[in-house]
Amino acid sequence: MSTQLISTQLSTQPDVQQPETSASNDKYNEVAVRTAQKLTEARQVAHREAQRTPRTLEQLFPPHNRAGLGVALEYERMGSRPVTEALQARADEFGFELEHLGITIGTVIHNVDLHAAPSPDVTRFIRDTLNERKVIFFRDQNLSEDQQVDLGRQFGDLDAFPFGKGGENPFILEIAHTRDNPGTENSWHTDVTWMEQPSLGSIAQCIEVPPAGGDTLFADSHAAYLGLPAELQERISHLDGINDYRVFLGMAGVLPQDLIDTIKQEIPFGVTHPLARTHPETGKTALYIHGGFLRHDSLTDRRTGETLDAQESTAIVAQLLKQHDRPEYICRFRWEPGSIAFWDNRAVQHYAASDYYPHTRLLRRVTVSGDKPFYEQPAT
Repeated sequence: MSTQLISTQLSTQPDVQQPETSASNDKYNEVAVRTAQKLTEARQVAHREAQRTPRTLEQLFPPHNRAGLGVALEYERMGSRPVTEALQARADEFGFELEHLGITIGTVIHNVDLHAAPSPDVTRFIRDTLNERKVIFFRDQNLSEDQQVDLGRQFGDLDAFPFGKGGENPFILEIAHTRDNPGTENSWHTDVTWMEQPSLGSIAQCIEVPPAGGDTLFADSHAAYLGLPAELQERISHLDGINDYRVFLGMAGVLPQDLIDTIKQEIPFGVTHPLARTHPETGKTALYIHGGFLRHDSLTDRRTGETLDAQESTAIVAQLLKQHDRPEYICRFRWEPGSIAFWDNRAVQHYAASDYYPHTRLLRRVTVSGDKPFYEQPAT
């Protein structure tokens, strides 16, 4: 095409109207730029003043937004590093690589083979890492049911699960979701608070993963507790609540009453646990609550034995149930076949994202026995 023809075609195109900048918009931008300059200068002055009188962490975070503070306080308590120097040195000695997913929570331990029972030294390392990081992960294990159970036994006795489908090994719980059985664990929770002695932790292995989605999220219950308003921390430090397993008895809707009565006779239906729980190994305080098992109107002040007014009890529970939602407390784990997660039910809550329907997601879980929750005033 000739240059003359192009020029002719262009000259015949209608004029494109460019938007005009109004005088009011010009005025706004002039004011905005001037305001930004003044605010910057004022903040610099304030920053210089603050350096002369350093503020505490409590003062740096606004009272209405303490999620970042909870993480900062927990990280400070951890020595302002993901793991202690001693633990890192042991990892280096074993040739293990530590991949930290969050600042205070979640670590993948690489270069570990769990097919055979780990040595006592490696078992102690895994447990110490769990105590420091609250949830730990392993890749490419592909353990058999018996191997997974043997792994769990390295950390204590095991609890069979009475309300789910077991595997060939009775200590395996199958967590299977398909087109006909969508995922339902998509709420924040810590496992089996309906037990008198809830589990220390759970060891889950991925068998089948959907093409996308199906991650599990974990939230730091220590940081979540520290992120509560100080007055609410003090309030719940004296409160207990009753937990039960009614949700499992009501799911099918067709269970015969005599079976329900037998279950309630053999497995205590309604146990009392504190809302603020002291970790028996680290001494840290965690927010300890399961919204599906806790009776929301059951809170009792253990100092007096008096039950709170139902409305007050329900309001406190509603406020606490929002706490683990904050992304600041959370790490997210992407499953692959053969991946293993070992989480500490005394220190984290978890949430299984149900974002993969109609695909299949299959995990196998082993539960390590725990002890009765308690609250002990932290040393000052």
